Amino acid sequence: MAAKWIEILTGSLEQKKQYRQDKARLDALPGPYGTAANAMHRYLTYYSGIVDGDTLTTMVTDLADLWERAAADGTPVREIVGADPVEFAETFAAAYDSRKWIDKERARLTEAVESAEREEQR
Repeated sequence: MAAKWIEILTGSLEQKKQYRQDKARLDALPGPYGTAANAMHRYLTYYSGIVDGDTLTTMVTDLADLWERAAADGTPVREIVGADPVEFAETFAAAYDSRKWIDKERARLTEAVESAEREEQR
C-alpha cells in the first residue's frame, strides 16, 4: 500500500531500478566506450528534456545496448558517433518522441500571449 503512494509522488520504482541498472552498465564499459557513453548520457539528460519515465528508461537501455555492442565488437568510438557527436546524440534523442518539460512552458507561453491578446481586445 505504501509503495503505491510513494510511486504516485515519485514515479515508478521499477523504472528507477531499470534506470540504475542501465546506468551501471554504462559505468562498467571499458575505457573509451565508457567515457563516450557517459558523456552522451549526460548530454541526453540535458538535451532531451524527456519527462516520461517509460521513454527515458527505454532511451537509456538502448544507449547501454549500443555501447555494449560497440565495445564487444571493438568498433571505434568515432565510427559510432561520426564526425559530429552532438548531431549523433541529438538524432539519437529525436527517435524518442515523448512529452518534454518544455512542452508545459510552451503551452504556458501560448496561453499568456492569448490572454494578453484578449485583454487588448476589451
